[in-house]
Amino acid sequence: MTPVLQFGNQTITAAEALKLLAGYQMLPQLCRFLIIDQAITSLSSANAPILLLSEEKTSAIEQYYENNQLTTPAQREAWLKHYGMSGEQLESLATRELRIEKFKQAIWGSKVESYFLQYKPQLDKVVYSLLRTSDAEAAQELYFRIKAGEQTFAECASLYSQGQEAQTGGLVGPVGLSQPHPAIAQKLAISQPGQLWPPMQLENWVVIIRLEKLIPAQLDDATRITLLNHLFETWLTEELNNTQISLTTDAPTPSLVTQ
Repeated sequence: MTPVLQFGNQTITAAEALKLLAGYQMLPQLCRFLIIDQAITSLSSANAPILLLSEEKTSAIEQYYENNQLTTPAQREAWLKHYGMSGEQLESLATRELRIEKFKQAIWGSKVESYFLQYKPQLDKVVYSLLRTSDAEAAQELYFRIKAGEQTFAECASLYSQGQEAQTGGLVGPVGLSQPHPAIAQKLAISQPGQLWPPMQLENWVVIIRLEKLIPAQLDDATRITLLNHLFETWLTEELNNTQISLTTDAPTPSLVTQ
């Protein structure tokens, strides 16, 4: 077989290189790059190509050089030698993230709003008070004290709660509604601010909760980016799961076969 890599005194063939990638658990990462690049190339050849304006490309390359301390020709030359790359490959690498962002926008940009509306309840955040104890009778007594105004929730949580929330007077959040225990999240989702719930058994605990504040999710720039990234990663995971990787030992060059 034709050698593909000379490492010191060791010659590594194509078949051996692929086996090394597999042995070092690097094949999934390679496949990830291949799937993304193939998708971007395919889209660029379609009716909605990914185009980089000259100033966008220049800015992306300059930013990459600055971030990686490649601002001088000598630094770039050393980088190319270290990674065995060509100048063209370095420029492609420098603009890769920008091309990926444009790919996300081209494929899912028009779907973000409907996706946001569909999953908005899971994106809303809450601030709530939590008190938990292993003593059911004590929980009942504390609930009545809080309800009657004999003691504040913060006082009871600080004195009697057996979780780390005792350090904050029972306050938790802001957190997404997907983060608390599902039983707690269900109560919070249907609560009005200030609503106090009677003690409920939750695994080894008896808990008292009260919704303090609901923070509705907004489709701002940060949320849009989060949703775009989620849609992109979901697609990429599906593509990876549908990709067959085969190590061919009886042919001159091993292949990655994508279904």
